[in-house]
Amino acid sequence: MNRLRSPSFRRTGAFCALLLLCCVLVSGCDNARGRPGPGPEVIRPDALLNYATLYKDNCSACHGANGSHGASIPLANSVLPSIMGHDQLRDTISEGVSDYLMPAFARSYGGTLTDQQIEVLAQGILHQSASQLPADENPPPYQATLSGDAARGQQTYTAACARCHGSNGEGNGKFKTGSIVDPTYLALVSDQYLRNIILGGRPDEDMPDYRHDLSQPLTDQQITDIVAWMASKRIADPGQPYSNTGSSNHE
Repeated sequence: MNRLRSPSFRRTGAFCALLLLCCVLVSGCDNARGRPGPGPEVIRPDALLNYATLYKDNCSACHGANGSHGASIPLANSVLPSIMGHDQLRDTISEGVSDYLMPAFARSYGGTLTDQQIEVLAQGILHQSASQLPADENPPPYQATLSGDAARGQQTYTAACARCHGSNGEGNGKFKTGSIVDPTYLALVSDQYLRNIILGGRPDEDMPDYRHDLSQPLTDQQITDIVAWMASKRIADPGQPYSNTGSSNHE
């Protein structure tokens, strides 16, 4: 009898084929059931707790890739986070700033980050700035506690700021900076933002903080007065005025 046609051979062949099929199915069952394969694990967005990645994804666009040279306030090498303190910093990241361009990042305020991720960011930013403010330093408070006086503020500005920003704040001082009293600029920033800049300076642009440009650090009152003077330069409708008659080019 032909060996290839024998029942025992056919049974052996069928068994081998079945065994091979089982091996294929077992080896691929994890992927077939939607389980991750042997490649790198993808972390869920809400499980990401690495400070560098969280900062890059959420903060670097405004505050700079390394906490400096961004469009907004620098967070590296600055005393401002230490002046704010943990709770204020955490709340600002969570809630954003309603009268400024900073959005809320916490899920409870419409953002995308968990409370744990907000905490990672707050702790990381504080760690970067911890060495900038000595433990025995007693800085002015983050938020103003006094009423400001614009006339006094102009006098303090002349003594502390005019050398770099010009006598009227229009940017014709030593370092040829841009105007800090331009109505368009002032329309984009809050009084607290102006106070933040005075408190923390712009170390990434060689602007000193509240301690370094006079023989004595600026006081809470002096900072509040400078902000009041700058705020007095705001106008109701900043920007280029439009003609009431309109254009006649297409008439």
